[in-house]
Amino acid sequence: MNNKNLSKCILASFLLFSSAVMAKNTVEVCETTMDTTAEVSRCLDGIKEKKDRELQTWVNNQVFILEESAANNGRRTSLDMFKRSQRNFISYRENNCRWQYLLIAPNAGAPVAYKKCYITLTQYRIEELTNLDK
Repeated sequence: MNNKNLSKCILASFLLFSSAVMAKNTVEVCETTMDTTAEVSRCLDGIKEKKDRELQTWVNNQVFILEESAANNGRRTSLDMFKRSQRNFISYRENNCRWQYLLIAPNAGAPVAYKKCYITLTQYRIEELTNLDK
């Protein structure tokens, strides 16, 4: 195997390994594998972004379903209420996690507490929307 093929093989292995690690990247993994509060916070940032993307996918899915229903029956009320409930969830999540942050601030653990709360509530919402399709 020449160096170019070896490099490609190593890169492919690295990418596959990175994907597996990211798939297992949870709050617990961040807390147990990171040494400092700053490292835990950065690790949680990655999970937070991933959960936001996942939630948006489920919200888009539900909006699509409700738009299709509204097109068929002429009633948009359920779509409007879903959109309102999603805005209310975002507001609730922000305020619920913010008071937890403020309780701990100015301690260095305040951002970690906020992010853990944010991730947990986002996951609950994802599970709720996931179960609507069943």
